[in-house]
Amino acid sequence: MKKLMRKVVQFTKESYAELRKVIWPSRDDVISSVKVVIISTIIIAAVLGLVDVLLLLGVQAIF
Repeated sequence: MKKLMRKVVQFTKESYAELRKVIWPSRDDVISSVKVVIISTIIIAAVLGLVDVLLLLGVQAIF
């Protein structure tokens, strides 16, 4: 049991040390990235919606 607790404590210390090395993005970087993701999602949704409508019209024209 002691060995397990020692490993847990060591893991926690190492994890904390690694987190201190992380360079976190600034607020402006995060906001900019979120804007890119939202705009990309809207564009892809519009393209997929257009493809869906065109395929629907094509299938209706055939049948």
